[in-house]
Amino acid sequence: MPHTFAVDRFSPVRFDPGHALSGREVDVLLEAAGRAPSAGNSQPWSFIVGRRGDQVYQRLARHLSRSSSMWATGASLLVANLAHRFVEDSDIEYSEFAHYDVGQAVAHMTFQAHALGLFVHQFRAFDRDAVASEFKVPGHWEVTTMAAVGLPVEGARHLSGAGTSRERLPLQDITWERAR
Repeated sequence: MPHTFAVDRFSPVRFDPGHALSGREVDVLLEAAGRAPSAGNSQPWSFIVGRRGDQVYQRLARHLSRSSSMWATGASLLVANLAHRFVEDSDIEYSEFAHYDVGQAVAHMTFQAHALGLFVHQFRAFDRDAVASEFKVPGHWEVTTMAAVGLPVEGARHLSGAGTSRERLPLQDITWERAR
């Protein structure tokens, strides 16, 4: 049986608006992300982090799509996830695996959040170009996704619509080939 985190994890669609994260909790989440494996230990990630009520949070929130703003603005923390772009024939030492590595970092952050009793909803429904412009993200970095972190409220599991079921494909449907 998979670890309870893998079984119990879900992406809340409603967060407790009264919950606040301490600066230390945010640091712990980011430290966990920073410990993720990466190609050649390049660590090609960076994060724009806003706690509810601060200026960074407000600046991130104004670029959410309508669908995301309906639920994400209740989260205690909004995080924009950035990947260092691979540039061929340049002196930049980051690999073409940066997107994969950023995913690893966000997964580590998600696991750490679970250990703190928190939940993470990763999403892409926001204006990436506007976030990059708002925060003056240089061209060799890419805003990839966002994550909302906090405590879910009762009934926060969204179980209708495509892609939101807790049912998982059977192993034979996710395995291309496997030695027996």
